Amino acid sequence: MSPTHLGEQDASSAHRAAFIETQKSTEFQELRSRLRRFVFPMTAFFLIWYAIYVLLGAFAHDFMATKVIGNINVGLVLGLGQFVTTFLITGLYVKFANKVLDPRAAAIRLTLESEAS
Repeated sequence: MSPTHLGEQDASSAHRAAFIETQKSTEFQELRSRLRRFVFPMTAFFLIWYAIYVLLGAFAHDFMATKVIGNINVGLVLGLGQFVTTFLITGLYVKFANKVLDPRAAAIRLTLESEAS
């Protein structure tokens, strides 16, 4: 192996070790924890909400066919509610990420990059 190739291997090993140390850091663990505390409950909420909608559609035909206004029925309202919920969760996540996750991730990245220099 050439000396240049050995130097590249050493640098790669050093970068790998730095990444592993970063993953073990309190800051990174807190970032992951914050992300999970948002994502898991939102995912559970949406899946339950979607399952209820599907089950109502499959087993509660009369309820879903109940007219609300004119030809608009409960099934249509709940179906449109799925879209509204999706956009709402997306907006909440973007706001959460901008306020909580991104500043922490940027600080971790800055620390990692400054150590690599």
